[in-house]
Amino acid sequence: MINNRSLLIVGGLAAVAWLASNSLYVVDETERAVKLRFGEIIEENIQPGLHVKVPITQTVRKFDTRVLTLDTDPSRYLTLEQKAVIVDSYVKWQVVNPTKYYEATSGDEMMAVRLIQPRVDESLRNEFGRLNLQQIIAERRDDLMTGPTEDLDALLRDELGVAILDVRVKRIDLPDDVSSAVYERMRSEREREAREWRAQGQEEAERIRANADRRRQVLLAQANERAETLRGEGDAEAAALYDQAYSQDPEFFAFWRSLQAYRDSFEGDRDMLVLDPSSDFFRYLKSAMPSGEE
Repeated sequence: MINNRSLLIVGGLAAVAWLASNSLYVVDETERAVKLRFGEIIEENIQPGLHVKVPITQTVRKFDTRVLTLDTDPSRYLTLEQKAVIVDSYVKWQVVNPTKYYEATSGDEMMAVRLIQPRVDESLRNEFGRLNLQQIIAERRDDLMTGPTEDLDALLRDELGVAILDVRVKRIDLPDDVSSAVYERMRSEREREAREWRAQGQEEAERIRANADRRRQVLLAQANERAETLRGEGDAEAAALYDQAYSQDPEFFAFWRSLQAYRDSFEGDRDMLVLDPSSDFFRYLKSAMPSGEE
């Protein structure tokens, strides 16, 4: 009796444990779920928490709703001018509609990746195909990916129930043959710009030099004019002084000027003069000599 009762209790507890484990389930904060009955969805977008299901007939599929990353393989795209670029990119995506996601992928993340990747590749191919190489190099990568991100998000929300949060370009490379041509063209453009800057600098230098020469000539002319004015004023003042001195003692002034003339005439080797002895030049010399020695 006791053994039978113990067995019944143990069996009952096991049945309860089995029933609880197959009837209760927990959806985590990072998940969303759908409830199925024989493969058909009967409850959508089950939120985090403890929930109940009917064992055997009902099953629950849970999906990770955190932001996931799809790192795509580098792809070769043609620009507007039919030049090739090699683009390495990645995609940030998230499950936002568990029902559509399950219907499109059966809840298989790898299946979702296989469906997302070709659409991303097509969108990037179209985006790079409408731009030339200069625009691709010059534009900011964030701005470059705005259009593809918005288009893919609208498309895949409807098709797969996933949101495309961001499409980013990690790297844009040029094939070796294109790189050489691009670098050569860039070098030529830089050399042309350098020549233009040098020509502008030379022109500016010539203009500055011409202005400096003109100002120099003006300053010299002004200085010469000022010098001539001062010299004239000095000569006039000297003449006035001479005149004043001469008027005070004309005889002494004449004598002093004669001495100056004698000194200048006989300076150095210039000691020969051809003059009339009766010339007024020798007036003071004759007056200084005794009578009869002229």
